[in-house]
Amino acid sequence: MRSERLNNIMTYAPETREELIEYAFEHHKILVAVNAEKILHATEESRAVINRNLGYPDGFGAVWALRKKGHKTAVKIPGCELWLDLISANYKTKSFYLVGSKESVILTTVNKLKTDYPGITICNFKNGYLKTESEEHALIQDIKHKRPDVVFVAMGSPKQELLMERMQKEHQALYQGLGGSFDVYVGHVKRAPKWWISNNLEWAYRLLNQPARIKRQIHLIRFFINLTLDRY
Repeated sequence: MRSERLNNIMTYAPETREELIEYAFEHHKILVAVNAEKILHATEESRAVINRNLGYPDGFGAVWALRKKGHKTAVKIPGCELWLDLISANYKTKSFYLVGSKESVILTTVNKLKTDYPGITICNFKNGYLKTESEEHALIQDIKHKRPDVVFVAMGSPKQELLMERMQKEHQALYQGLGGSFDVYVGHVKRAPKWWISNNLEWAYRLLNQPARIKRQIHLIRFFINLTLDRY
């Protein structure tokens, strides 16, 4: 699968979600979402984490950057949709393990998955509050023992990616970091309506509903200026 360096972040340019999923399964990859903010604010540590794994274009900013580099058929793949696409296509043949969020949220997530995907195999699940090294060790040993095909970790970056790398050393699987996707799935956090999403205006919808985000999103002007001037 083709890839490109965006501000020295290796970002893959899939043409379809199916292509990305197939590649990740084949190579036992850790899927890491790449968006404009991650490209703009990249540090030595964040670059290293993404470059060790499989960065994919989660936002339109990353897609635009890939297209300017010549990958005209690259598509946006929101992480909060990708994990459900992955389940939908594989829940009858693959097994899953879920980590992250509050206990009430992950319980609701598991119950909803069992309703939405009858027969799904969920090996186990754990909330995201790992307070000690022994708790993390017990979790990783449980994953090693249960041997799931797919592990989802919803903790936020870079914490979730670093944890998934430690998991991957003990058990080879497809891993995906989900941030707040469990909260979106169970309805605790609302995504933008379809029109806003299909017109690449999800960021604007979030800004209208959370004006405080302007402090974060104003920096994106610099991202688009840099992109226009081919600084990436």
